[in-house]
Amino acid sequence: MRLMLLTAFAAFILDQASKYAVVHGMNLDQRLVIEVWPPLLTFRMGWNTGINFGLFDHDVEVMRWILIGVAVLISAWLLLWGRHGLTTPKALISAGLVIGGALGNALDRVIYGAVADFLNMSCCGVQNPFAFNIADVAIFFGAIGLIFFAESPRGKA
Repeated sequence: MRLMLLTAFAAFILDQASKYAVVHGMNLDQRLVIEVWPPLLTFRMGWNTGINFGLFDHDVEVMRWILIGVAVLISAWLLLWGRHGLTTPKALISAGLVIGGALGNALDRVIYGAVADFLNMSCCGVQNPFAFNIADVAIFFGAIGLIFFAESPRGKA
């Protein structure tokens, strides 16, 4: 349980620190684009009021609070699962990544009304139009980790 909480805290802090440094410290919210290592890494400001790729970005104020609630509920469920069902370190770390990322994006929605996305990566002639953030990366890898490392409730197949 402690490992899950430490991982969640680390993911949350890394996400929020990176957003503050890039969005406010580098004035990305005003500059909109900063080429760091083009085309592999560009900071491109995006305010996501929906979920991945801007899905469900209508009825912004209603969706804002629904998505905050979903993030809190998923985090609470993962905390319970971590306390009573997850036993391997990899599974606990994975759950912590999802919790930290979900709460990082939820805090953005509380403060800004949208999630601050700024990482844009393109390669090999393919131009990626989407931006993401550290919380999104944590959620992605945490979810993949839970798929592979969480124990089956029925035991071994």
